[in-house]
Amino acid sequence: MFFVVALTVFLLMHGYVGWRIIPTLNLSPLSNTVAYIFTFFMGFVPLLPIILRINGYESKVIDKISLIGYTSLGFFTLSFTFLLAKDFLFQFVSFVNSFFNQQQIVDESKRDFIKKSVSIGIIGLTGSATAYGFYNARKGPKVVKENIFLKNLPPEFENYKIAQISDLHVGPTIKRPYVEKVFDTIANVNPDMLAVTGDLVDGSVENLRSDLEPFKDMIAKDGTFFVTGNHEYYSGVDRWLDETDRLGMTNLINSNSMIEKQGGKICIAGITDFRAHQIKNSHKSNPKKALNNVQKDVPKIVLAHQPNSIFSVHDSGADLQISGHTHGGQFVPFNFPTKLANAYLAGLYDHDGTQIYVNRGTGYWGPPLRLGIPSEITELTLKRLSV
Repeated sequence: MFFVVALTVFLLMHGYVGWRIIPTLNLSPLSNTVAYIFTFFMGFVPLLPIILRINGYESKVIDKISLIGYTSLGFFTLSFTFLLAKDFLFQFVSFVNSFFNQQQIVDESKRDFIKKSVSIGIIGLTGSATAYGFYNARKGPKVVKENIFLKNLPPEFENYKIAQISDLHVGPTIKRPYVEKVFDTIANVNPDMLAVTGDLVDGSVENLRSDLEPFKDMIAKDGTFFVTGNHEYYSGVDRWLDETDRLGMTNLINSNSMIEKQGGKICIAGITDFRAHQIKNSHKSNPKKALNNVQKDVPKIVLAHQPNSIFSVHDSGADLQISGHTHGGQFVPFNFPTKLANAYLAGLYDHDGTQIYVNRGTGYWGPPLRLGIPSEITELTLKRLSV
C-alpha cells in the first residue's frame, strides 16, 4: 500500500510539472513524447532502490541510483510546489477580476507569454534551489548550542555537556565520509555524554558496517547512549542493536542508566520509538518502565526519537525529553506540514513543565536537500535553575 500511494503521488507530481513545462518548450512531436516519458520515468526512480533493498539487493550501483533519484525528487517536489502556487495565484486573480466584473481587453498571446515565462523562471529558480539545498545537505551539520535549566540539577552537574545526534540516516546516500565529518565535529565539542536519538541507519548491518565504524572512536567520558527510531525497525532492529552494542553504545530499551559525580546523580533514560510496537510488539514504548524506581528528586532526562512521545514522557515525571525525527521539516515549505504531524517541530519547548528539545537532524532523509533548515549536532549544556 505504501508503494502504491507513493508511486501515485510521485507520478501525479511529475506529471503536473511536465504538463505545465513541456508545452512551453515548443519541442517537436517526437521530442515532446520523449520529454513526457522521461518525466514519468523519473517518478519511478526514487522508489526503485527501496524496492531492491527490501528484496535484499544492496550495492554501490543501487546507491548511485538512489542519489540520482532522490536529488531528482527534490527538484520535482520544489517545482511542483511552486508551479501549483503560481497556478493558484493566477486563478485567484482571474476569479477576483470576474467577481468584480472588471472587463479588460486581454491580449491572449501576451498573457500566454507571461505564463510561460513565469513557469520557466520557476524551473530555473527550483533548479538553483535544488543545487544550493544539495550543497547544504552534503556539507555536514553545524553545532547548535542550547542551555537547559533543571531545577533539581546537582551542583556537580553544572555545565554538564550532552552532544546529541539524531536522524543521521547512514544508508544509500550518506556514507563514511559524512560520518567522519560528524565525528570531527563531536570531537571539537568534547561532550561529557553523547546521545543518539534514533534513525541512525537506512539499510542492513552487512552493507553499512564499515560506514558506521567511526562511531567506535566517538568516545565521551560518560558514554554514548542509543535509542531506536522508526528506521531501525525498517532495517532489522535486532541486528542493529547488536551492532550499536559492538560500537560501544549503551542501548536504552525502555530502561535507564544513572550517571554519578561526587554523590550527585542524573538519570539518562531511553524509550523505543513511538510506533515500535507496530513492527516489534515487545518494543512497545514505555516511559514509566524506563523510569521505574528512579528517585523523585533525581533529574530525569529521557531520550525519545519522536516528539509525539512527550505526552507519555511528561506523565512519567521526566524533566527533559531529547528527540529528533522531524528533521525540522528539512526544507521549506515542508516544515509546515511536518509541524502538523508532530507535537513539536524543532528547538526547545516547555510542555507543561517537561522540557523537550527537538534536533533538526544530523543527516537527511530522501532528497539530499536542506533549504532554510540546516542539519545539526546539538550541544546541550545543563544548568541549575535558581528557585
